[in-house]
Amino acid sequence: MHLVIIVPAYNETQHLGRVCRGLFEQNSRLTELGFKRITTVVVDDGSTDATAEIARCEGAVVIRHPLNRGQGAALETGDEYARVIGADVAVHFDADGQFNPGDVAPAVQALLTSGKEVILGSRWLGRPARGVPFVKRILLRTVGRWFTYLQTGVWLTDFHNGFRVFNRRALSLIRLTHDGMAHNAEIIAALRRHRLTFAEWPVEVTYHEYGQGVRGGAKIFWDLLWENFR
Repeated sequence: MHLVIIVPAYNETQHLGRVCRGLFEQNSRLTELGFKRITTVVVDDGSTDATAEIARCEGAVVIRHPLNRGQGAALETGDEYARVIGADVAVHFDADGQFNPGDVAPAVQALLTSGKEVILGSRWLGRPARGVPFVKRILLRTVGRWFTYLQTGVWLTDFHNGFRVFNRRALSLIRLTHDGMAHNAEIIAALRRHRLTFAEWPVEVTYHEYGQGVRGGAKIFWDLLWENFR
């Protein structure tokens, strides 16, 4: 089996090296799950810093966008790479250091043993997210959940989490057309449209000073409104 870990990145020189090293440290655990090939691919979304060079130095496959297009576009580029090389499982993992690489193997194992086609990370299950700004917590945990439910008909504890695991069928059916942050609602809608089976899985999210704060939460919500009501 072949596992591909997709990391969208934009100007992430400060954190990407540590993220890549953390992911590569999980290879032995993933090998124990039956994966003979494990590929980490960093999609450099038009960075103006040394993001691509750092990713290459750490041993990741690098795909570059000449211009910054948005996280949704970067993920679709990574997904298409995974489809072309025939990946059996694909993982979405953020480059900003807020996720714990140690959550990858358990989430992948949950996909394999549960028979589900998609695993969606949730910061509100199990270990609570640390340092979440109050306004962002309201936007993501309350307002966003209801908005996404009304839009997609799917009720989740965490409507916008960048940690995801797809099997081959889900990867082939979910195609992202929203370049910005509204891609997550597009994924959720696709789950229902294609009748994909899914489960949420607790993942650790730690917010840092450099992490996405209130402004980031507002941007997510604005992208949802703009993409769906323009």
